[in-house]
Parts: sequence; C-alpha cells; structure tokens
Amino acid sequence: MTGQEEYPTAGRRPRGAAPLARVRPARLAVDGGIPVRTAPWPTYDKGAVDVDRRDEEATLQAVRSHLYFRYDYRAPHETECGRFESQLRDYFGSKHALATSSGTTALALCLMAAGIPPGSLVACQGFTFAATPSAIILAGCTPFLVEVDENLHLDLNDLRRRWTPAIKAIMVVHMRGFAADMDALTDFAAEMGVPVFEDAVPALGAELRGRKLGTIGLAGAFSTQSDKSLNAGEGGFLLTDDSELYARAVVLSGAYEGRLRWHFPDGDPPIATDLDLPLFSFRMDEIRAALLRSELTRLQLRLDRFHANYSRVAAELGGLPQIAIRQPVAAGAYLGEAFIFRVLGADAKWFTRALRAEGIEARFLGCDEDHNVRVFWNWRFMYGSMDVASVQALLPGTTAYLMHCVDIPLSSTLCGQDCEDLVGAVRKVACAAGRAGRG
Repeated sequence: MTGQEEYPTAGRRPRGAAPLARVRPARLAVDGGIPVRTAPWPTYDKGAVDVDRRDEEATLQAVRSHLYFRYDYRAPHETECGRFESQLRDYFGSKHALATSSGTTALALCLMAAGIPPGSLVACQGFTFAATPSAIILAGCTPFLVEVDENLHLDLNDLRRRWTPAIKAIMVVHMRGFAADMDALTDFAAEMGVPVFEDAVPALGAELRGRKLGTIGLAGAFSTQSDKSLNAGEGGFLLTDDSELYARAVVLSGAYEGRLRWHFPDGDPPIATDLDLPLFSFRMDEIRAALLRSELTRLQLRLDRFHANYSRVAAELGGLPQIAIRQPVAAGAYLGEAFIFRVLGADAKWFTRALRAEGIEARFLGCDEDHNVRVFWNWRFMYGSMDVASVQALLPGTTAYLMHCVDIPLSSTLCGQDCEDLVGAVRKVACAAGRAGRG
C-alpha cells in the first residue's frame, strides 16, 4: 500500500505494522480514494434472500396443484394456508393464527376485529414505516404520533404526558427489529384501560426476555414481504389468543358463506354469523403459503445468522467515539437485520453518503427527500399542505434523533467478508469525520 491508502479496510493492522497513531488514514472514496468494497451490498431488492431449493419445490407443487384459493373442497388442515397457520401456532405458541395478504392488512384487521371504534385515536411512535399509520387509517381510526427516545423506542413518558381519553388503543412498533419495552407499555395500557397491538412486521422471530414479539399484546401483526425473516414477496399474518377477535378477523379477511366454521373445527365459532361484518378479501393465497411453510422450517437458521452478524458488527464498532450504536431494551431483544447508530459530532447525511461511496448500502434516517417514507414529516396523507418544519415541530425529539441516525441493512446472507467490509468502512468514515469534523 502506498500514499494515503494504508490499512483502508477493516481497521486491522498487518503483522509488524507501526502503531495506528503513526499510520496515515486512508482517503475516503467520497474524496477520490479507493473504496472498501466494489461488490454490491447484499439486499433483498438485489436478490440477496435466503431461499432454499426445497422452498422452490414446495412452491412449484402448489402451482401444479391448480388449487390456489385457500377455501376449496379440501379440509382446512389439508390446505397450504391451513397448514401454515398451524405451523405458526406451534412456533409462536399462540392460540390462533391467520394468514393475510400483507402486514398492513394484518395490522388493520387487529384493530377492526378488536372493535376499536372508527374515529378513535390510536397511539403509535413517530419513527415507523408509513404502513403503520396507513393501517390505522385503513381501520377507520386516526394515528396519534408519539415521540421516540434516543434509541428510537416509543417514549412512554411522552405518551403519558400527552394522554387523552380519545386514545382507544396503542399500536407499538418493534421498528427495525428492536423490541419495544413491552412490560412498561402493557402496564401503562392496563392502567389506561386500552389494548396494546404489536406491529411486529419488522421483527419476525425476535424475542424479548424469552417471549416472541407479536405474542405479548392483544394481537400481533407480521409481514412476509421480501425483506422479512420469512419472504414470499408479499403477505403477512396475525396472531392472537383472543378467540372472538380471531373469529371477527377471519370474517373480515374474507371467510364468507359459512367458511368461518372451517377455522373452528372443534366447536362453534364465538360469533353467531358472518353477515354482520364487511368482507375485505385480505386473504393469503395457497402459493405463498406453500413457500412460507417450507421457509418456516428453517427460520431459526436465518435468525441465528442475523444475530451472529449483528453481534459481530456491534462488538467491533462498539468502542468508536464518533458513533452511538442503538441499544436494545434488554439483552438480545432485537432481530439483527438492521444496524443503526447515531453520528456524534458530524453530519449524518454526509456520513451516509461517505459510507455509500465505500460500497456499503446505508440510509440516512432523517433524509429530507420526498421518497423517504420512514420520516413522519413526509406523510402528507396525514398532514396535507402543512409545511415540513411545522410537522417536524410536532415531534421535535423524534426529528432530532432521526437527523443523526444512519441505518445499514444486514441481510441474513451476509458472509464474514461482508461484515469485515462494513466494520472497515464505518471505521474509515468515522476516523475521517472525527479528524476533520466533516459534514
């Protein structure tokens, strides 16, 4: 190595090298230096998904059956959807599972089936994907956005301070795979007399103190979209132990003309008729269910890879003074499919741009571009013509935290070299930021 390119990658020194203090830092790729990597960063939209040949064959068998609708001549336990739901019940330890067309529809079904009155306020945090408030609106309710803390968890103190009797439910989001503080939230909800619903869409398989996320509140919703732990391109499911909520969700999702009884083979459904509720056709199809059934048998392998990769990256970057890594509410209470940190003493937007130049896919969470739907100030479906500054002022804490956060996706397909490249790139950019106060 020559010039300004000494030790530019993983922050490791070759055997016998001079102490780091005597080594000239590598020039950033954004400034014309050599990038840490040139290979594309593995993400779902580039096909970096963990799908086994057995998963492909299971899907082909469903296609060849010519039976694509979950309700046909077969007994429910013989259908792909019925079998998938049975596997979900066993895996999560839930009394009921319902396969749906998406995570968003599963969220909306939770609220509608629980009987949350239309027009009610439903509290959720200000840092989430646009699908969360969209699902609340789909259910006929109004999102009530709450601040997040420095680790991007729902700020219970803010919710308590701003509580109003018009709030009839809390929809907590385990955003980017990190568990919310469910003990504190469920205690608070019980005090207020409202149910808690879990948006576990971004956290399929993650646990909090030995309990799987999505099984702690009244009902939990999940997604099986392309970047999730189970990947069918689209789809989702809900879990609950409440039989009446489940029965209503089944009808609302599209079990018409007596098909509700298929979901209660051991007795009568807890609701008398399926004619009192509208039919929204939020069902999952047999082809997706077949793919997911097969994937579910190897879910733990994916979860182990997520945790291993995340643990390695977090351990190797934990001592960097230029960043503050997002902290879980309890040890191991995260999925590990996203690595988020706050940039200290530099511009997170510049930091993100520099990482991308090094070959690492990174997102500036506070990005002000219109296509970013993870920032609440871009949700014009909620705020109409309100200017951005006025919307940001509604949640100043959340705005401030997002303006300092960088998010890096960690596919379960990452290899050791990918993790090494990530560590090296973050160190390289952090070193330059700390040296020059970049941004």
